[in-house]
Amino acid sequence: MLIAHDLGTTGNKASLHHDDGRLITSVTVPYPAHFAAGGIAEQDPADWWDAVVAATRQLLTSAAVAPESIGGLVVSGQMMGTVLLDAHGDPVRPAIIWADTRSGAQTRSLEQALGAENAYRTLGHRLNPTYSVEKIMWVRDNEPEVWARVRHFCVAKDYIVYRLTGRLATERSDASGTNAYDQQRGTWSTDVLGAAGLDAALFPEILESTTVAGSLTNAAADALGLPASVRVVMGGGDGPLAAVGSGIVAPEDGAYVCLGTSSWISFASLTPLHDPQMRTMTFDNVVPGSFVPTATMQAGGASVQWIAEALSPDPAHPDTARLTAEAAGDLDTEDLYFLPYLLGERSPLWDPHARGAFVGLGRHHTRAHLTRAVLEGVAYNLLTCIQAFRESGATIDRIDAVGGGAQSDAWLGILADVWGVPIRRRTIVEEANSLGAAVTGAVGLGLADFSAARALSEVTAEFTPDAGRHSVHARRHDRFVDAYTALEPWFAQAPSTRGA
Repeated sequence: MLIAHDLGTTGNKASLHHDDGRLITSVTVPYPAHFAAGGIAEQDPADWWDAVVAATRQLLTSAAVAPESIGGLVVSGQMMGTVLLDAHGDPVRPAIIWADTRSGAQTRSLEQALGAENAYRTLGHRLNPTYSVEKIMWVRDNEPEVWARVRHFCVAKDYIVYRLTGRLATERSDASGTNAYDQQRGTWSTDVLGAAGLDAALFPEILESTTVAGSLTNAAADALGLPASVRVVMGGGDGPLAAVGSGIVAPEDGAYVCLGTSSWISFASLTPLHDPQMRTMTFDNVVPGSFVPTATMQAGGASVQWIAEALSPDPAHPDTARLTAEAAGDLDTEDLYFLPYLLGERSPLWDPHARGAFVGLGRHHTRAHLTRAVLEGVAYNLLTCIQAFRESGATIDRIDAVGGGAQSDAWLGILADVWGVPIRRRTIVEEANSLGAAVTGAVGLGLADFSAARALSEVTAEFTPDAGRHSVHARRHDRFVDAYTALEPWFAQAPSTRGA
């Protein structure tokens, strides 16, 4: 059997799989994240490791599995963060995660040196504070005492692989999410590192996602309660692995949406997709030789979680399902809109200064209206992303849904009406990242090929758009875009964003 770990923003979801990838059971071990004004978003890498240890032991116990039956382990992880290590491989400070937007000055420095459009075509991504290399530069420029101890950089998943095997490396999917990877050459970009003033020795070797990084160290084996013979496959970033877990391993498999803390729309492609307006991005896929054009918003599911907490008498235990159900059906928000930019925004705006806002709020609006506006606001933002893909030549006529938000009939119905395409729920939604990791692990261990993913998660429900509601949402989407356009100068002048 295989164990897959998915290091998310709110916790580690670990899952146990047969050696062909089929899911047996899963557990989640939560851990905290620190968000603060000024764009701060950090986590303690020790919490990730503790969660991996606890989740592994819980899986073995809950499934009554003998440790000797585990043959492999693979890791999925949140992307675009920064873990800085000293000469001994120990973190020198908390990890700066994907949602952190402090490195605006460093981003502008790279843009001036490289040119925004030239960098986009080299990297497959815009230069932006949400990426790793800008975060590394921020630490160097703002924490010199910390920087003096830095010898290595990695991302979340790579840190766990290092703790498991003693080998510090990355692979192409996560490398392509750092803003330091030349997607055309498949190497770290000498141009970016030169403009950033960073030594290439800071960056790890780049492997394929299916590479066996090594076996467990004795210390890791003791901590996890597993034999040291367990082999560890590199795995990949959560976005590309969610595609595999959604059964999307080739262009003919269509598109999917992940409704997690951040939310994204993606599909498989044989070539990078470059949007003339640079609204979307392209990651290297975990499937060798292919890519996953992606549009990722910062706070998709996070916006729904926020409104549920804000409207709940017990924010620690919000009744999200009930609130969402109240906002379902033909409820009209009566010209109330929500801009879902609680953490700034990546696709399609690429504006770290953007903030969340209710626009058009009246005395008559209820909590159902507020919740509905949040659900629609995420849908409208992602509709702009779908339009960007189509304008770049992509065909999107059906979208499969995974992630925690995919459990909501109400939200999937809204998405279908807003986007005007059928939305399908699959049997495995919350474990899609882990399933993708398990399939990647099985491929790396020579037990399966990626096509096996198509049969491991089946379609269980389909939500068909209503033509009349879609027509109304098309007009409302224009108003949604206008609301951000009107507020953009105000966001840029806010005291909390000055100098960012």
